[in-house]
Amino acid sequence: MTTAPRVRRQQPALDNLTLSRKEGWFAFANSPILSTPERLTQTELTNLSDDQLAKYNARRRHWHANLGPIKTPQLVGLHEDLWDIVDSNLQSGDKPKSAVAVDGFPGLGKTTAALAFARDFHAREIAEYGHTTAEGHERIPVCRVGLTGNTGMLDFNRAMLGYFGHPGISRGTAAQLAHRVLDCVLSCETRLLMIDDLHFLRWGNSQSVEISNHFKYIANEFPVTIMYIGVGLAAKGLFSEGESYQDAVIAQTGRRTTRLTMDSFDIKTRSARQCWRQLLLTLEKRIVLAGSYPGMLADELSDYLYARSTGHIGSLMTLINRGCQRAVRTGAECLSKDLLDSVKNDAAAEKARRELESAMTNGKITTRVGTT
Repeated sequence: MTTAPRVRRQQPALDNLTLSRKEGWFAFANSPILSTPERLTQTELTNLSDDQLAKYNARRRHWHANLGPIKTPQLVGLHEDLWDIVDSNLQSGDKPKSAVAVDGFPGLGKTTAALAFARDFHAREIAEYGHTTAEGHERIPVCRVGLTGNTGMLDFNRAMLGYFGHPGISRGTAAQLAHRVLDCVLSCETRLLMIDDLHFLRWGNSQSVEISNHFKYIANEFPVTIMYIGVGLAAKGLFSEGESYQDAVIAQTGRRTTRLTMDSFDIKTRSARQCWRQLLLTLEKRIVLAGSYPGMLADELSDYLYARSTGHIGSLMTLINRGCQRAVRTGAECLSKDLLDSVKNDAAAEKARRELESAMTNGKITTRVGTT
């Protein structure tokens, strides 16, 4: 009995857990840009052998699952602000570094945009200063830590030590672990600390005050820019003054933190609709389906895709990715309303879909650029 040939992956599969280790980060930061699979016609697809078709479809699955990040106006604006803050934090060691918080609703591409920036920052640091420090240590420009709902100082310091692969992760007080982390940061010349999922912390209890004080310690003593990423940080009180002692302590973190956000796509003005259309045109160029054609998204499905995604790029990319996977798997080789209607999207987008579709059907709103 013969078995189907194995398909070799072009690069390791990455997830959020691998990014919590420096090896995973380097794999992400140094991974080559994916090459676009050759666009074949329906006839050329039919002429492929079973083995050739399996390998071609495997490449397309991987490609469509990694269409981003796309340089939308929101992403470009966020990156410009981040460069301003990171580059301005080259003060002398006696001055605390300003932090930045990327805040906003889910599905706006915050983490994707932040990771893209950190990857560019990593590349710039390596290009300018080399892969090793003057003392011969591995240069690790970026450290990324993901939080959980019960993260305390000890857990946070352990997570940072785990990222660097330090052997002293299992023993010591929070203060001792913090000193080991500082040694890692100084030895590896780390300059950017990403703290993801900050919204998981329960602001207002003693543990959150403890962590907030720890963040201030890092800002004062570590030569790094802290980048917080989270959902609804302003609503949780990170940037408010508050009245209680706990609120005041947390608000002090906000005083040193610049809040940045990313907006969803709007269609109220002609220029805003033009941005939406440009996004769809960019996606059209990246989609590799035998039956795709100019205007497949930007002309035929513009209103539909906006209603299905509510203008959130995360929901849009999920829908396009899943639609392309189904189009390849079923042989449809094209994205259409009928095909996408059979594809499920995230719950938040689906909940708001009907209201938007009704407004578009009644002519109250539209994504068409030609309207005023």
